[in-house]
Amino acid sequence: MSDARKDELAANLAEVEQRIAAACEAAGRARDEVRLLAVTKTFPALDAALLADLGALDLAENRDQEAGPKAEEVAVLRPDARVRWHMVGSLQRNKARSVVRWADEVQSVDSERLADALAKATKSALDSGQRDHPLDVLIQVSLDDDPKRGGIRLNELARLAERMVHVGDLRLRGLMAVAPLGIAPAEAFEKLALASERLQEEHPNARELSAGMSNDLEQAIAHGSTCVRVGTALLGGRGLASA
Repeated sequence: MSDARKDELAANLAEVEQRIAAACEAAGRARDEVRLLAVTKTFPALDAALLADLGALDLAENRDQEAGPKAEEVAVLRPDARVRWHMVGSLQRNKARSVVRWADEVQSVDSERLADALAKATKSALDSGQRDHPLDVLIQVSLDDDPKRGGIRLNELARLAERMVHVGDLRLRGLMAVAPLGIAPAEAFEKLALASERLQEEHPNARELSAGMSNDLEQAIAHGSTCVRVGTALLGGRGLASA
């Protein structure tokens, strides 16, 4: 069963890689400018391990309660794999201590209070030996000002960025966003690219731009995305693990 699944994942990964390479070529960009995050939410740890076998070592989750045990299981299944785990889903402050135990990067920071909680949890984890490096963070921005979808308003971005770089134990890497429903992806990603340019004027190391998923990665790459988050095109449309 795992051999058949690995073949399926390999074929899907090859197709996604072709799409990314073609989009980079069309945009006049080098392929290594865009990182692929394999979103393994709702899929079992074995799928994540198989993706690691295939060279997809950046894995993303959107629920702490699923991700923590999965990361531990993958570490047992593939102890030598240098997997990096990314939190890309909405995150509550009371989950900060748990998240910093498994996540190398949190892409969904959208408030000063969450940034403070993550910084405090990261310091505690560093002091106790549960981590050996600071937490990489991205600011999730809202492109339609809909609070239900997560993300900070663009006019509040600069203040949150300043908070994050001064709070300690967090490394601001850039921005993340989801193209809103009802807005053309290209229009949304253009707005995000402009926000990224403004952010880098004050924070030149915050060059990461996480945008684009299975259905719109080409448009995102055309507008400067450095990180695409792909789940369905890699793993299929229905998760196999308990949610």
